[in-house]
Amino acid sequence: MTLFRRPLAIALLLLSAPFAASAGDGDAPASSISWEVSAVSDYLFRGASQTDEKATVQGTVTWTSASGLYVGSFASGVDFGEDSPSVEVDYFVGYGFDATDKVNLDIALNRYTYPGASELAYNELITTATIAENWALTVGYTNDVWGSDTAGWYYGLAHDWALPNDLTLSANVGRSVFADSGVAKDCTDWGLAISRSFGPADVSLGYYGVDHPGHENFGRLADDRLMLAVKFAR
Repeated sequence: MTLFRRPLAIALLLLSAPFAASAGDGDAPASSISWEVSAVSDYLFRGASQTDEKATVQGTVTWTSASGLYVGSFASGVDFGEDSPSVEVDYFVGYGFDATDKVNLDIALNRYTYPGASELAYNELITTATIAENWALTVGYTNDVWGSDTAGWYYGLAHDWALPNDLTLSANVGRSVFADSGVAKDCTDWGLAISRSFGPADVSLGYYGVDHPGHENFGRLADDRLMLAVKFAR
């Protein structure tokens, strides 16, 4: 079955993108290019494994303008079964801006693609509000979820807490809603992770799960699990 698409939604990918450009010589921020390379013990998308519970390598590159407009691409290994695509390549374009001193808004369009399996490609519009830097509310919409010609919504909430010894505790919960229950049942995913930087590397260890309808959708690929990630970014 081809129900297994990205979580930590692309939402979390976009939350980590550099929406505010770095400062230049003048008062206005300059445009910039950033990148991330990660090794993960599993590739989860909204609670379901995209790699058949195997480790993979991922990369992201993003160009951000001084105005807050950004474009980029994400790539990861995937494994949906025999004769399925082995790589996912996503393309995104968005705009982020500060609505108030404590609220940043971001609107992005993400294109999920799978080389060699064009029938699986689809678009998702994702809006994220980051509040006081450590709360994030995300709403995603697609009219062609997983290339199935049916609409899907995703609602996500995430929060970070600073801990002693430079540790960060992160929690997220999300709700997937489908227009056609024959494609998938509405389900809830969640995660809890702890992270810390060690020199140039950001290391996180999280525990993730999906409710019972999610298990009916994805089977063992939605089992509760630990996921280790090591990220290098610039």
